[in-house]
Amino acid sequence: MASVMEDSLKSQKFHIVTPLLESWALSQLANMTVLLKYENVQPAGSFKIRGIGHFCQEVAKKGCKHLVCSSGGNAGIAAAYSARKLGIPATIVLPESTSVQVVKRLQGEGAQVQLTGKVWDDANVRAQELAKRDGWVNVPPFDHPLIWEGHASLIRELKAELGAPPGALVLAVGGGGLLAGVAAGLAEVGWQHVPVIAMETRGAHCFNAAIEAGWLVTLPDITSVAKCLGAKTVAKGALACTKEFTILSEVVEDVEAVDAVQRFLDDERMLVEPACGAALAAIYSGVLGRLQSEGRLSPSLASVVVIVCGGNSIDSQGLQALKAQLG
Repeated sequence: MASVMEDSLKSQKFHIVTPLLESWALSQLANMTVLLKYENVQPAGSFKIRGIGHFCQEVAKKGCKHLVCSSGGNAGIAAAYSARKLGIPATIVLPESTSVQVVKRLQGEGAQVQLTGKVWDDANVRAQELAKRDGWVNVPPFDHPLIWEGHASLIRELKAELGAPPGALVLAVGGGGLLAGVAAGLAEVGWQHVPVIAMETRGAHCFNAAIEAGWLVTLPDITSVAKCLGAKTVAKGALACTKEFTILSEVVEDVEAVDAVQRFLDDERMLVEPACGAALAAIYSGVLGRLQSEGRLSPSLASVVVIVCGGNSIDSQGLQALKAQLG
């Protein structure tokens, strides 16, 4: 009986179909229909559960004994949540700057937490060392085809709900896993022509830097307050997407991302983290309108979908502290 139940856990999806709702406030600002894909209401608080849940289920089927994941927060919570569902122990390795609420959440999911180094890249080195242990598997937070396969489910949901493609898609880029997954989903449903606006904050702009250079670039440091975007090098798969899809890479300042977080809280009564603020700044900071006036986006877009990626790493106090820090 137990094995039947275990098998069903390994095949049942850990993510939910999230709401897609029109935002009156953002539609007014953008002069077009703005639809919000609310990934912040996933059981693990962000879109990460789609890809990481899928990855963890696949390795569980192959007999994984212990999951280890390096993270800026959201990936770790998704891995810990998946591990608890699968009944497998998990160790999550995070940078020392990780917020107390993320650590508490991980411990609440039953995970062991290790804090290592200044940025995600340091934590990742430690996770890879741990994963050499027998039966341990490293869960890549963003750079793996299984992760992208899981994230592609987001586009299948959009296709099921909308039928026709939106005029454009807006998302935030950290390590590039969401972008690679969205691209895979667009190809799968025949929406390759939909332009994707890829938003980053300055100081965590590894994707934009790679596009400018024409190859993968490693940032010297992560200086942005959007710590969940904090990978120094973007996934190779994300850069590869730029050859097959229309991807418009845009960088906003931290102050714009945090301003977007505050305005979104006022407009939609939802608190999201600065990484998500980077995506919302496409509208709040007028990036969308500028791309239209520059002729890089159609001047007559009927609709745009913004992926509201998550909000685990913020609370009201944290928002006030960021606003004070950025003046």
